[in-house]
Amino acid sequence: MLFKCVILYMSIEIIKGANDMPTENPTRATFMLFGGTGDLALRKLYPAIFNLYKKGSLSTHFALVGLSRKALTDEEFRAKIIESISSETDDKAQAEEFASHFYWKSHDVTNTDHYKELGKIADELDQKYETDGNRIFYVSMAPRFFGIVAKNLKEQGVLSTNGGFNRLVIEKPFGRDYASAKELNDELTSAFNENQIYRIDHYLGKETTQAIPVIRFGNPIIEAIWNQNYIKDVQITLAEKLGVEDRAGYYDTAGALRDMIQNHTLQIVSYLAMDEPNSFVDTEIRREKVKALESMEIYDADGVKQNFVRGQYGAGDGTPAYRDEPGVPHDSNNNTYAAGKIVFNNPRWGKTPFYIRSGKKLATKTGRIDIEFKKPIVDIFAKGTHQPAELKSNVLTLLIDPKIGITLEINTKNSAQGMHTETVDLSYLQSDARAAEVPLPYERLFHDILKGDGTYFASWPEVAAAWKYVDPVQKLWDTTQPDFPNYESGSMGPKAADELLARDGNSWYFPNK
Repeated sequence: MLFKCVILYMSIEIIKGANDMPTENPTRATFMLFGGTGDLALRKLYPAIFNLYKKGSLSTHFALVGLSRKALTDEEFRAKIIESISSETDDKAQAEEFASHFYWKSHDVTNTDHYKELGKIADELDQKYETDGNRIFYVSMAPRFFGIVAKNLKEQGVLSTNGGFNRLVIEKPFGRDYASAKELNDELTSAFNENQIYRIDHYLGKETTQAIPVIRFGNPIIEAIWNQNYIKDVQITLAEKLGVEDRAGYYDTAGALRDMIQNHTLQIVSYLAMDEPNSFVDTEIRREKVKALESMEIYDADGVKQNFVRGQYGAGDGTPAYRDEPGVPHDSNNNTYAAGKIVFNNPRWGKTPFYIRSGKKLATKTGRIDIEFKKPIVDIFAKGTHQPAELKSNVLTLLIDPKIGITLEINTKNSAQGMHTETVDLSYLQSDARAAEVPLPYERLFHDILKGDGTYFASWPEVAAAWKYVDPVQKLWDTTQPDFPNYESGSMGPKAADELLARDGNSWYFPNK
């Protein structure tokens, strides 16, 4: 089928084209990483920086200072770096050369004298490695330290003043609600401009997420029908098989709504719902994302009850209930599952619903987006001399993880005598070999930080809009007693989440158990 070939070619170019990173004009910089021996740094950050270095996207003119209260020598720190990147290279000389750019400083983020010492170290490294004065401050610590670090970096003279750039990178969570997020943002912007702040959301570094604008705006046949006239509903599923693991202390104060919906899920929603920007630059894209997020209908208490569902996993599948997990209070009312229906007050979407769900201890690990299109208004195949045939909805599916790919379900005639229809998938799934070459999310995001590209980072207006949307949901849940647990480990969540869609005549597209 010619049409199938065209769709496959389009899909391959969309997903395939994002794999390769430019290596020209690699950026020089000095990194200062607060939380330098933390789990995130050792598992994700150092391997990402090494891969950029190995590929030539990071200049050899770089240095990194690891910071925490630990007392380490440079040699001890470098040994940790070599171990951290061991899965990325078997070239001992290359690993040692890379690690030679790393330095350790025992640092108390509340001690102003320590920042003065850090400023002197940064100046020395700028000269030694000829970094053009470019400085990247990565705060991989609890959010309560973000403002303290930012303030002292400015007041104690650690920021570059000789023509180089200063960039502050922070991890989620960014606040617990709008009020705390605004307070935190005010602290950061007293020391850094908004365009110097990079709020990490690793889902924005995933290949399929970054492909959404290309799929939409690079293919007129898709963008022309990307609206309420043709799309019946949109579904976003971010499901995890794992439980809280060793994060009980944090997770019991956050839950699925704060941990997954407010950030990852609503960021994906913004790329799917936004209007076309004037150009593909970060300021234009962020402007349209904010418009989309601010057009989401914010529910009152009755609206929350009608349109949002929470859950907590019980025992099942040979695993304990959430309340029996180590570190979790036995009477915890924390949500380990959240689902909702989003509607937009704008011309593009009207009342086309966006259904979202995310949870732990579910039947499968999957990140996917399913866009269900409306059936033809008039089904000409249901009448006439031929045997009636049933047409099904076209569904465009974007696979985020663990598989990367894109599929489109279409109706066609099967090979039997008479007018019998069937659905077929036009699909592209990235091969394991190709997937192994794909830059991991943190590698992509570090690359963009070095280039000063904020496209795939959450701006403050986006964060603010997301919290304003989520706050009424969290407020109601905090003040009402849930009937927990309400779903078994190994299921796909509470029955109420299925009923949420059933009221609209819809059902979760995949999986459905």
